[in-house]
Amino acid sequence: MARKNLARKPSKKTAPALTHIGASGEARMVDVSDKPATERLAVAEGRVVMTRATLDLIVSGNAKKGDVLGTARIAGIMAAKRTSELIPLCHPLALSKVTLDIEPDVTLPGCLVRASVKVTGPTGVEMEALTAVSVACLTIYDMIKAVERGVRIEGIHLVEKLGGKSGHYRA
Repeated sequence: MARKNLARKPSKKTAPALTHIGASGEARMVDVSDKPATERLAVAEGRVVMTRATLDLIVSGNAKKGDVLGTARIAGIMAAKRTSELIPLCHPLALSKVTLDIEPDVTLPGCLVRASVKVTGPTGVEMEALTAVSVACLTIYDMIKAVERGVRIEGIHLVEKLGGKSGHYRA
């Protein structure tokens, strides 16, 4: 039986260039020196899914390691501020605002984690918002893993972005 060629035909449209890849394929930090400083906002969210019993332990404040939600909130804020140290090609930014909201949700059951990050500068804060959510979710996991190993971190994504050349994005 003859095999069909499953390779895609080249598209006549050109894909947008990856901004962190140089002409020779090397990784590079984008030059933002000519971009105007504008107000930029990014919102990201994710979920930590667990059993109802583990969620009840968190909400009651009886976790052995202490205040799970408060600790995760601080960890997320700290992570947003240190994103450029964690993601190699991110610019260090003087963030003007970082909020991290964690809501227990019995329908998951688990916690909904949402970060909002703001800056006035030449580049956006999507990575800072995503990093804040990721680290907050990991902190929740770390603080309850002794009680439940099957906790899942899910759905981390950018919800909204405002400012900059590409304008408003909403998932």
